[in-house]
Amino acid sequence: MQSFYLDGEWSLRQAGKNESIKATVPGTVHMALLSAGKIPDLYFGDNEDSLQWIGEVDWIYSRKFDISAEFLEKKQIVLRCEGLDTFATIKINSREIARTDNMFRTYEFDIKKALKKGTNIIEIRLDSTIPYIRKRQTEHPIPLRSGPHTISGGNWVRKEQCNYGWDWGPCLLTCGIWRSIMLIAYDTARLGDVSVRQKHRKSGEATLDIQASMTATDTSKEMTVKVSVFRGTKSVTSKNARFRNGKARVRLVIDKPELWWPNGMGEQALYDIEVNLLDGRGNCLDTQGKRIGLRTLRLQRRKDRWGECFRFMINGIPFFAKGANWIPADTFAPNLTPEDYTRHIKDAAEANMNMLRVWGGGIYEADLFYDLCDEMGICVWQDFMFACAAYPSFDDFFMANVRAEVEDNVLRLRHHPCISLWCGNNEIEQGWVGEGWEGRHMSWEDYSKLFDEMIPSVINELDPSRDYWPCSPHTPYGDRSDFNDIRWGDAHLWNVWHGKQPFEWYRTAMHRFSSEFGFQSFPEPRTVYGYTRFKDRNITSYVMEHHQRSGIGNTTIMTYMLDWFRIPSDFEMTLWASQILQGLAMKFAIEHWRRNMSRTMGTLYWQLNDCWPVASWSSIDYHHRWKALHYMAKHFFSPLLVSGVEDVEKGKVEIHVTSDLLEKCEGELSWELTTVNGEVILKGTKPVNITPGKNMCVHTLNCLKEITEYGVRNLILWLVLKVDGQTVSDNFASFAKPKHLELNKPNIGLEIADIEDKIQVTLASETPALWVWLELEGIDARYSDNFFHLWQDHPVLVEITLDKRITPDELRKRLKVRSLVDTYH
Repeated sequence: MQSFYLDGEWSLRQAGKNESIKATVPGTVHMALLSAGKIPDLYFGDNEDSLQWIGEVDWIYSRKFDISAEFLEKKQIVLRCEGLDTFATIKINSREIARTDNMFRTYEFDIKKALKKGTNIIEIRLDSTIPYIRKRQTEHPIPLRSGPHTISGGNWVRKEQCNYGWDWGPCLLTCGIWRSIMLIAYDTARLGDVSVRQKHRKSGEATLDIQASMTATDTSKEMTVKVSVFRGTKSVTSKNARFRNGKARVRLVIDKPELWWPNGMGEQALYDIEVNLLDGRGNCLDTQGKRIGLRTLRLQRRKDRWGECFRFMINGIPFFAKGANWIPADTFAPNLTPEDYTRHIKDAAEANMNMLRVWGGGIYEADLFYDLCDEMGICVWQDFMFACAAYPSFDDFFMANVRAEVEDNVLRLRHHPCISLWCGNNEIEQGWVGEGWEGRHMSWEDYSKLFDEMIPSVINELDPSRDYWPCSPHTPYGDRSDFNDIRWGDAHLWNVWHGKQPFEWYRTAMHRFSSEFGFQSFPEPRTVYGYTRFKDRNITSYVMEHHQRSGIGNTTIMTYMLDWFRIPSDFEMTLWASQILQGLAMKFAIEHWRRNMSRTMGTLYWQLNDCWPVASWSSIDYHHRWKALHYMAKHFFSPLLVSGVEDVEKGKVEIHVTSDLLEKCEGELSWELTTVNGEVILKGTKPVNITPGKNMCVHTLNCLKEITEYGVRNLILWLVLKVDGQTVSDNFASFAKPKHLELNKPNIGLEIADIEDKIQVTLASETPALWVWLELEGIDARYSDNFFHLWQDHPVLVEITLDKRITPDELRKRLKVRSLVDTYH
């Protein structure tokens, strides 16, 4: 078999016009226009508004390619298109080959008759989806989430739904050849689908059931499949089998397999499976590779005293899911490099996450995304690409298109050990379904055709060992419109933010699995300065509000700000304070739900990442810069967590230790009650026997006497948990909100050391300093910790990693160290 990639340089022009520009494939029209200098930065200011025309017109990609006589003599030649966005007409040498209408499908077409020896021309016309959706909406309007910067009707098209605008992303309607395109030629046969199913026995051995299909030009010829399994460079086992009726099956046994575990629970052991198609003489005609992890990973639902549990089980062990929701990491997916994906997934793992939910309004991610999740132990809750809208499941053509899309992506992704759950959609049961097609509702009957019948039937056929969940959120019993039932299922909890409830509300929420909840912040000043001019740098300016897609966004941030913090002194401090506020909100929620295990068994906050520079719910901004939330997540997702629950009226604090470890351990809890000036009033230690996979209230501290004497505004309680003499978690609690604490400006001491490829900064303060953060002026840096707390005799060492080395003296000149007090002083 031979492959001929058509990736690389193409020509692009607007339909009906002669001028053409260079375009890179994979790519999009917007990317090509920007690269050619035809349009300004799409993300700067409000440039987005003046560039809407790009998605409203049609575009034509074309290129020449040479075909040798040897290639042309192959009996079968197909064109493989792994991503066409979206309404495409393909021509080769002026001969129409096919038309496509689904961004998420992989298409293959027989093109041998259209080719000629020597120079050939391929042309792909991409028509705007706007005329089509307007026509369909006129014929049969179907509801879709709406708001400023959104286009109605995108739910008629199998295309990235957030392209039409969302409450965190731009409305920039893409088109392009967004994934690889190639020619594949062969004479005898070619491998088709390869499935790998595994069974684990109590004895410890794992059995692999591997089935391969092939396409042959001559079915009378004898064909064999050879399957080999490797662990790194070591051969584990192999076996051959003959094809019969185009299919072959091999069963392999692996004794004492090394198991795959989520991040923080063990190693991510991976095995490579090599599948070779052999002819009767033993010649290899085609090869496929699959990388797998040996594990069992299921969603467990069983009755308990609270209703029904909703928890994931890895290798027979329940675990608490810690993570976030993932959206497309760029408005233009081909912009993303392997380095971008690697950094994002590594950032999730470094924050002690073990799960990401691929949200249903974006894309089925690139293979690399799932490869990295396999490698780093990040389980993936995989939505199908439907979100916040009604869909025309009454239309047979639409349903057939969706079935092919689901089949393509299940077949592509099912071998990945990271895939934990298939989920039908995002939030359609949360107000988009009713008794009939009226208002904003589709009918339950039509909804069920798609999400209760068709999609799960494909899963049962192609990936029966994985669980399916129809919607997030979903309640499996009683009234499905009661989507956040506290007794079972998963929940999207937006009472804080959209519902304007105080942060303390989170402590009343006893849901079984919180798969969405969140709070917004602004990105840091360096990011904001990248899309604003000086005159725009006020959070009420047009541009700042343009880069805020939640209608209540900036107002809501500032309303909660007044609840918790003093009014920031200037624009930059408003940005930083919003990040501390966001982190505090998520800390309230996640520490509570971790204390609530085994009743609650998962928290996935909204959201990990951004697709453009914007104020949003993300913990990492568009430029990979960690917000305060992500640093805080590293602490509140720590495998061992110490936390306090204060009761101001009674003057008591419950101290909890939460463990995600698989084995018990012994620790030491210590506490110090200090004044805001650093005077130690009360202190103590206590040995703790830490139970694996549990939360324990290990001590209740009575501070009523001290509160009476010193007042709630003058006290801070510091908590430290040590194991084997090393601090594994620290925390603080107070009896007054930070805005009312009488904090003094701390005198923070620094010691700087240059060690190998990192710079180490040790910070110390004799008086309490809350949310201390470091910033290197004008330089992007990676900090091992940030937005931490300092108090007497508790220094913090921070390692700083730079892309470009600077001297300690230069670092000292650029280094800014600030704390909460600096936001208002």
